[in-house]
Amino acid sequence: MKKSKAATVSASSKGTVRRRLPKWALENSESPSSGDEAYYLRSIGRALEVLNCFDGQTPLSLKEISNQTRLPESSLFRVLRTLEHHEYLQQHRDGTYQLSPRLIFGWLVRAAEHVREVARPEMEKLVNAFNETASLAYLFDDRIHVLDCLETFHEIRMTNKIGRVLPPHCSAMGKAITAFQERELADRMLEVYGLTPRTEHTITDRKKLFAEFEEIRETGIAGDREESIRGGICFSAPMRMEGDRVVAAISLSTPTIRMDGKHEAEIQAALLESANAIVRRLTATA
Repeated sequence: MKKSKAATVSASSKGTVRRRLPKWALENSESPSSGDEAYYLRSIGRALEVLNCFDGQTPLSLKEISNQTRLPESSLFRVLRTLEHHEYLQQHRDGTYQLSPRLIFGWLVRAAEHVREVARPEMEKLVNAFNETASLAYLFDDRIHVLDCLETFHEIRMTNKIGRVLPPHCSAMGKAITAFQERELADRMLEVYGLTPRTEHTITDRKKLFAEFEEIRETGIAGDREESIRGGICFSAPMRMEGDRVVAAISLSTPTIRMDGKHEAEIQAALLESANAIVRRLTATA
């Protein structure tokens, strides 16, 4: 039985399959560029432009979205209602819109990966300077996860595991991020994780913990002095974006046997410098 040329699929010597364009597509387009334009759906394009206005954090009003997309508010309103109907957007009581949970998580993953890439050189610098373990954490909704970790080669060293959920009340990076959240979110984060004691040094009193959060906001440094694990000490600096918005933090951890007052001051100063450098790069690439 013969096969027509139109039905033939050719394969290269490497085994890759080459698929032809449909006949109707070839007949209706003179060039690839004109073909792309011919099959571009403007309604879907407008909807995607609207979704691209959101940063996963800040709700936007109809007017703010209109200013970004340059779409008339009457047309934009229909797009917003359609996206809301299909659960890609949700509207708050004050009339502003925000990405739905199904999209926020995907946005957070992409944003976190960008932070990890930008922060990696600073983490390497810290490890080279102090020969101790450097870590990076990121806030996903109401949980703080370890995003990256570079360990020292000391036989006795602190370790971290990428993806681990950090306690917001007794880890340095957990406290550094939680301290800058709105009270409602901070309470929820503590409620989700619980004020469980890890060691005899763990702060389990809410009032005392929020007093420490206030100190962290003033100094820009959070500490874990054997609060999450005996024999370990960690300092962290939050990455304070515009408006003091904080979703990430960087840290350096070491066994207590290698820590003294001079070393502690040097580490804290280096962490602040690294956090500021990361924020500058993130701002420049925003």
